[in-house]
Amino acid sequence: MLADKDRIFTNLYGMHDRSLKGAQARGHWDGTAAIIKRGRDKIIDDMKASGLRGRGGAGFPTGLKWSFMPKESDGRPSYLVVNADESEPGTCKDREIMRHDPHTLIEGCLIASFAMNANACYIYIRGEYIREKEALQAAIDECYEAGLVGPNAAKSGWDFDIYLHHGAGAYICGEETALLESLEGKKGMPRMKPPFPAGAGLYGCPTTVNNVESIAVVPTILRRGGDWFSSFGRPNNAGTKLFAISGHVNNPCVVEEAMSIPFKELIDRHCGGIRGGWSNLKAVIPGGSSVPMLPGEMMEKDCIMDFDWLREQRSGLGTAAVIVMDQNTDIIKAIWRLSKFYKHESCGQCTPCREGTGWMMRVMDRLVTGDAEVEEIDMLLDVTKQVEGHTICALGDAAAWPIQGLVRHFRDEIEDRIKHKRTGRVSAVAAQ
Repeated sequence: MLADKDRIFTNLYGMHDRSLKGAQARGHWDGTAAIIKRGRDKIIDDMKASGLRGRGGAGFPTGLKWSFMPKESDGRPSYLVVNADESEPGTCKDREIMRHDPHTLIEGCLIASFAMNANACYIYIRGEYIREKEALQAAIDECYEAGLVGPNAAKSGWDFDIYLHHGAGAYICGEETALLESLEGKKGMPRMKPPFPAGAGLYGCPTTVNNVESIAVVPTILRRGGDWFSSFGRPNNAGTKLFAISGHVNNPCVVEEAMSIPFKELIDRHCGGIRGGWSNLKAVIPGGSSVPMLPGEMMEKDCIMDFDWLREQRSGLGTAAVIVMDQNTDIIKAIWRLSKFYKHESCGQCTPCREGTGWMMRVMDRLVTGDAEVEEIDMLLDVTKQVEGHTICALGDAAAWPIQGLVRHFRDEIEDRIKHKRTGRVSAVAAQ
């Protein structure tokens, strides 16, 4: 269990003062100039040593990502862009940072921007986050007034500006290149890679896009040392992590815990267990709506909440948005709901996604009511494979994976519903 002294987000629940004065009292903005004076290479080396992997879903090593930025400017400015477009269903961790602990993010932006030779940072915030935007903008204004950002930011000798940009509420703008398009005032549609943003990103300049949580943990890591951060979790899955747990638990919550915590311990310790007891657990989506679900018995017995274990089970940690479903859940309808979401949010640029998301949703419509043929289950699975991996961005994968998880683990339930509809009799499974 993570001790309170090791928590990075000390005001996650808004119990304390979120102003600059309150943040400084809790140890933020302490020795920021000294961290910057270590120099770029040292900061990036420390970040690599910490083992921090991106907290936005993909889990790419953060220090390595920063090192892709050009060391010397060729005349173009460099940019840091913070992805605060938290639109993944089930995910609500970044909003708590921006609402209650915004100074962790702003200080992180300054240090990370310096490490990448960027004098400007853009935070792209989700359209629906109105109050979060107000809280974050108030914190940015405080920092300008106190001289912590702006010319000679925090007396470090580094000039730094930070801009908050409000999106219009499109899921696709959480994809890093679509986010850049939207920031430039264009329609939010993903770009082909290469070129990667580190070579040609915002306005054609070197850019790194990082998640809110990835940036907000940076100052504490650099103050306490990479070795401290990497002491949590298994190798290659280091650090602390915000878990957003929703669904059929007794106390849904967002909590900071050590990586690689067993799922059962996470739920029992912080959520008061599963609603109706562990025998009532049916399935869990462990990392936000785009990762395949896993059956309850697997999650209860063996599950370790980190990138590698979940990937080995053909799922993923994603954003660590844990969606818990008990035996009362109509699991087919739950996945249909996600199919409907991805169909609605597809930008329509790639044919497999534009056509495939609608096609998959229409088959799911029939599976929910039991009006499909049993053969259509394999046909649906085949279509998910044709969409997965054949689109510019990962939205095609995100639409395909929940359905693959459903068929992989709950095929019997789909077949039973079809047979029940056909015969009009209660199936053996339903009668138990």
